[in-house]
Amino acid sequence: MVNAAAAPEEQHFILSNLSPSLAQKRLALGVVLVLLVAFFITAGPLARVQLARIDAFIPAYATAMFVNDSITAVLLFAHFSILRSRALLVIASGYLFTALMLIPWMLTFPGVFAPGGLLGAGLQSTVWLYTLWHAGFPVFVIAYALLKDADPTKRLWQGPLHVAILLSVAVTAGIVCAAALLVTAGHEVLPRIMLDTVHLSALWPYIGGFTALLSVLAIVVLWTRRRSVLDLWLMVVMFAYVIEICLISLPNPGRFSIAWYTGRIFGVLSGSLVLFVLLYEITTLYARLLRALLAQRREREARLMTGDAVSASIAHEVKQPLSAMVMNAEAGLHWLYRTTPDLEQAKASFKQISLDGHRAGAVIDGIRTIFKKDGRNRTSLDINDLIGEALALTRDNLQRHRILVEAEPNAQVPRVRGDRTQLQQVLLNLITNAIDSMAAKDGARVLCVRSEVHDGGGVIVSVADTGTGIGSHELERIFNPLFTTKSDGMGMGLAICRSIIEAHDGRLWVAPNKPEGAVFQFMLLADGATR
Repeated sequence: MVNAAAAPEEQHFILSNLSPSLAQKRLALGVVLVLLVAFFITAGPLARVQLARIDAFIPAYATAMFVNDSITAVLLFAHFSILRSRALLVIASGYLFTALMLIPWMLTFPGVFAPGGLLGAGLQSTVWLYTLWHAGFPVFVIAYALLKDADPTKRLWQGPLHVAILLSVAVTAGIVCAAALLVTAGHEVLPRIMLDTVHLSALWPYIGGFTALLSVLAIVVLWTRRRSVLDLWLMVVMFAYVIEICLISLPNPGRFSIAWYTGRIFGVLSGSLVLFVLLYEITTLYARLLRALLAQRREREARLMTGDAVSASIAHEVKQPLSAMVMNAEAGLHWLYRTTPDLEQAKASFKQISLDGHRAGAVIDGIRTIFKKDGRNRTSLDINDLIGEALALTRDNLQRHRILVEAEPNAQVPRVRGDRTQLQQVLLNLITNAIDSMAAKDGARVLCVRSEVHDGGGVIVSVADTGTGIGSHELERIFNPLFTTKSDGMGMGLAICRSIIEAHDGRLWVAPNKPEGAVFQFMLLADGATR
């Protein structure tokens, strides 16, 4: 058992505190209308139809009612263990009362287990158990409604939960045992409601009327204090109680008529309403909990993915300038270790190392800018200059793999506005990927880097190669983080490229090259243009 009451913000999600929606109110009204229609049909043309006694009906009815009311009581006790509300404890005890009353009622019913019933019952025992049952439950409902608005210091149970529940079960069982003992041991002194095992006496309309009035009083008290879904459906249950008693009373009071059987069906319905609502509410809350857990899991995975993406991004982007620094350092050492050191060449290599170091720092700053989404250091840029710089930085790699470069400056393209380091990094990634793709195959190796004017006033840059190309099943995932087609790839280059281009209000896409290879293209807005 939970020993702490639910927090106020949590109580709004529980049936006894949850306000009914418009759909729930309409559904409750619909159930009431259906009950009324069934009542008028049964109490009208079918009222005088007498049916044969069905021996299996009473055990089936009592079993269904016992199961429904027992489960409802257990669920309401569970709600009490969360909220510690004395009102919930009372209504849970009320459903336990109806479930336990069904046991002596069925055992004493004439002809079910014995001609005159068990437990030493008499002719009046069963009907008086029914009366006490249908008069007792409205009393529990009225007590529930009154306790809801009690003084806040008295509204909640302050003691141990198991004590409250065990005490309620014991008191309720004691009341049922006392009632069963009264109507069985003292059946001879009870007022005569039954004339025989089928027909009711003229006293029944008064007894039944009083019992129905208790249910009406319960409806009135609930109506004046209605606030929750539980209040709404308890009113419907009390209305079903009134209909059930009226069906037994009109027009010929007695058992085994169509009205009597219909009244029993209404009894099962009234016993099931709150159970159905409780089960629906539990299912709804479970669905909310499941969605919350899944959202929490997705958020955790997104955080892990972001951490992986950041680390992989840094590793991927810094790898290129670091490789260049290592290469230039080896070249510088080579010039110095010659018999006659070539100091000018060594100086050029060391100068290039310095430039690569600054470029690595700029790359890291660019990555931080992407993930922080802060303001970027954007200037007006000539896209042809960016293409020339990227080709110059990859010249050694292009020559090593004997790749023919086709790149002619297009003087017609307008200037673009962006972060030089980031856009240069996009070109470097696309050119490096093209080199790797062509290095993996034999045949003609041609890299074509072009710029052209976009119809909308922007610039389109394309990087085409004659390499292995991209499979159709990979086209949709090629820009996903951590997805790579390389054995030693990290899967971050193209994802970062797309992020950079989209941060510049552009677009990056890929298409197959003819006859072989792939073409990566990105579009940037012209300087001064707006999307």
